[in-house]
Parts: sequence; structure tokens; C-alpha cells
Amino acid sequence: QVMLVESGGGLVQAGGSLRLSCAASGRTLRSYVMGWFRQAPGKEREFVSAISELGARTDYGDSVKGRFTISRDNAKNMVYLQMNSLKPEDTAVYYCAATTPRVNVDHWRKASQYDYWGQGTQVTVSS
Repeated sequence: QVMLVESGGGLVQAGGSLRLSCAASGRTLRSYVMGWFRQAPGKEREFVSAISELGARTDYGDSVKGRFTISRDNAKNMVYLQMNSLKPEDTAVYYCAATTPRVNVDHWRKASQYDYWGQGTQVTVSS
């Protein structure tokens, strides 16, 4: 069992930056592929980014590629999402999620593949 808690959300102007954090407890994060998803009101949950268990491989959704960076610190049981050049369309609740390394990298973008989820943190980008 892994418990995930996100933090770092808030209100920021377009063009600004935020850094989201995901703290894990219960088991070491080294055992999991970690992902970030987001969900805006009235929309489906959208893949943002994922990182392999040791950080060697990452993936990004097309809408955030080049602006967001995912990283992890397994010693601290933390995962981060650095978000730069934020746009109003980035406004959403952002969720941290964990899945086993048995999940093929081609499936990282599927929310259904993740076993554990945090409660989410709100990010609001004003124009």
C-alpha cells in the first residue's frame, strides 16, 4: 500500500511557474513508476507525465512537452513536477499516481494502469 500526498498547487499568472511535489509513505517509491495526471472541470483525466522507477526514462503529454519536467528523489520518497510557462489551459486538479514497473511504458499514459492515487492539488493559471 502506498499513500500519496500532493502539494505545491496554487494560483499563478500565465507565464509563471509552479513546482508540484508528491510525498509517498507506506512503501519505498523505488518500486514504482510514477505519473502525474490532471483533470479540469467537465473533462476527462489527462496524462501529464511519468517517470520510471529509477528516473532513467520519462514521458510527457503533448500539451506540456517542453514546459514541464518530472523528477524524483527516491531517497526522500518524493516526486516532483516543475511547471514552467504556464497557460490558462493548464488549470486543473493535478494528481500524483503510482504503478508497478510491470506496466509497459506504452501504457504509462493510461490512468487505468495506476494503482495508487493522491487526493490532488489545484492549479489555477490566470490570463
